[in-house]
Amino acid sequence: MVLERRWALLLLLFLSSSLAVAESSGRIPGRVAVDVKEGPASVVWVVQLSDLHFSIFHPERALDFKRLIGRALSMINPSLVLITGDLTDGKSKDLLIMKQDEAEWIEYRDVMTDIIKRSGLDEKIFYDLRGNHDSFAVPVPGGTNDFYQEYSVNAMLGRKGNVQSVTLEQNGRKHLFVGFDSTMEIGIRGPTNLFGHPTDQLLADIDRELSQWDDEITQSSVTKISFGHFPLSFSTVSESGKSLKDVFLRHSLSAYLCGHLHTRFGYNLKRHHQSGDSFLSSSKYYQLNMHQGSPNNLDVANCSDQVEPTKEFWEWEMGDWRKSRTLRILAIDSGHVSFADINFKSGTKETIILPTFPLDSRHMQRISSPRDYQCQPTKTSCYETVRALIFSSTEITSVTAKVYDSKPGSLHLVLDSPMKKLEGNGTRGDIYSVPWNWRAFVDALPDRYWLQVEAIDITGRSTFSELRPFSINGITTSVSWKWKEFLVMGCQWASIYHPILWSVLPFLFSLLLIPQAFFIFSKKHNMHKSLSPSFAGRNVVELLIGGAFWILIELSRMTLIWSGILLYLLYLTFLPWFFGHVFSEHDNMAYMTHKGWVVKSSDKREHLYLGVPDVMVVVLPHLCFVVLPTVLVIASMAAEKAACRSYYLSLSGKKKDDNFEETRRHSKFASSCSILCFWRKRGMRKLLLLACLMILWKHWKSCRALVKAYDMNPFLHSPMYCFFVPVVLIYSIYRTSTVYTKSMSS
Repeated sequence: MVLERRWALLLLLFLSSSLAVAESSGRIPGRVAVDVKEGPASVVWVVQLSDLHFSIFHPERALDFKRLIGRALSMINPSLVLITGDLTDGKSKDLLIMKQDEAEWIEYRDVMTDIIKRSGLDEKIFYDLRGNHDSFAVPVPGGTNDFYQEYSVNAMLGRKGNVQSVTLEQNGRKHLFVGFDSTMEIGIRGPTNLFGHPTDQLLADIDRELSQWDDEITQSSVTKISFGHFPLSFSTVSESGKSLKDVFLRHSLSAYLCGHLHTRFGYNLKRHHQSGDSFLSSSKYYQLNMHQGSPNNLDVANCSDQVEPTKEFWEWEMGDWRKSRTLRILAIDSGHVSFADINFKSGTKETIILPTFPLDSRHMQRISSPRDYQCQPTKTSCYETVRALIFSSTEITSVTAKVYDSKPGSLHLVLDSPMKKLEGNGTRGDIYSVPWNWRAFVDALPDRYWLQVEAIDITGRSTFSELRPFSINGITTSVSWKWKEFLVMGCQWASIYHPILWSVLPFLFSLLLIPQAFFIFSKKHNMHKSLSPSFAGRNVVELLIGGAFWILIELSRMTLIWSGILLYLLYLTFLPWFFGHVFSEHDNMAYMTHKGWVVKSSDKREHLYLGVPDVMVVVLPHLCFVVLPTVLVIASMAAEKAACRSYYLSLSGKKKDDNFEETRRHSKFASSCSILCFWRKRGMRKLLLLACLMILWKHWKSCRALVKAYDMNPFLHSPMYCFFVPVVLIYSIYRTSTVYTKSMSS
């Protein structure tokens, strides 16, 4: 009995010591808390890099990174360095084969080791996440091809799991950063590996980490920021229908930092999210501009710290290192979040300026910023000065804040004040400020006043910050996307894939079945000889509808071709499109349908429909840019042949005979058909043949890419997908090539 009590006492002591160790190391294992020291008392800043794409075929990416970033990080001296995915390229020289290359990962490890050494920063502040390029052909996390788990900074520091959490603590304020990996659990090869796939478990883990300070009394002093690789427009919902947006809104993030899209789509890839969307809202599928709708649930009268946080957050995609050589500095000044994207394409930067207050009115919180202004008596100290962070490799001799008024129609300088460096900056960075009469700049126009900061160093060199609008009273400036920015940032592709698919497929079937049904009906009622339309006296709408319907009816007359296209559409709807190797050329083959990949893993388990909606990059272009044009061009060639036949009959000079009635009917149609025939040269047919060549070129490029991407033999593994369209086009060209030889010769 005494022995049992001793064992129980020892066990109790062991558990108590374990809990104490866990609590002292960050409350829960995996969480990190960092006390920010040796810097300005009111501000912390971090660096974000994304889409490095280190490649053995493009060594300049890694060389420039090593040459420029180590020195820049030493000058900026951030509290964290966040690298948000696509660390390596994982593509062949022709960009068609997508799988992991260990040499690229070794290069990444060596470069990061050198960067950490050159910058003088602690390696523990570096957090690198996996992107979709880092998961190409990785069937099992931690398996043979998962080089991220061997060569990344996170892996070398023993950071396990898909969620990483770090809190920067400074003067009673907490700045929580939560990063996550939402790549496919089973990483198939590209191009059908394009989306983030958060699971219910991942969302629960993110929610838990974002909640870690919610039990604190001073919730208002916690700034929450999340970072990952995929924008929300390229992230799916979980199995239960939950999304990252739901989690972020619940915690009222200040910002979600991401990459993936690159600057080739634009430099304005920012998006504001807010709650309160109705069930019928279109925001589930698209958002037209950076802001959408109007601020709601705004209770400016309640200035209590206990008021429920507003349900909103910013999504800030950043430019890539791959081509743009971009680095982002993000600063949090007394809870106000601002950022500057720095371009290193022209080489090193000797001085970098980041204004931290007043905020850029394009990127302010749309709901909480007006409340901050209304409640400013409790936060007056934040408004009383213009502030800016200055990072420089040389001594700064003067800093000036310049405010311009744009209301006269051009920028008119209304404030030009020298800024002073705050005392007690320590060794981590310099923040400059100048008092101002901030109430004088309250205006209903959020882009009336513009701020720019100038710094002059000891050599006399001037550096200017980006000229940016600001709004003291919290009114945000509306920003419109360009069409490419809307396409990648405004469209919620995971939500619209199936609506598009199930619109295109029925539309294609209707192009075949409705005219065919009408043609069969007309034959039964002996009307088929009068199906040639008359365009005389019709308006433009009737002309277009009637002409299109007649063209499709002419396709119905070509029974063999029509039947082949119908069977091909049924094949695309119900059967595999092609077979291929989704991991390596030595694995078992999988097959892809419009529903996704059916894959057998190494443990022989079958995984149904992986890579949805990622397969849309194959399915939608094939249906919309190959199959649909093929149907329309073949129908047009059939109609062109019928039109030319009628036209030549009208010129044949036949008198009344057995063909007189048909000839007279065609003569009435001849004037309308002449434009299709381009007199005797059949010019319209030449245009249609050119369209055939364009379709074949598009289809050949797609088939070539898929054959190389998935190591497949087109004759064995994808004969219908690869060869039906060329065969039916060539056969249709042959069938429509001859128009009544006798009539033509006469």
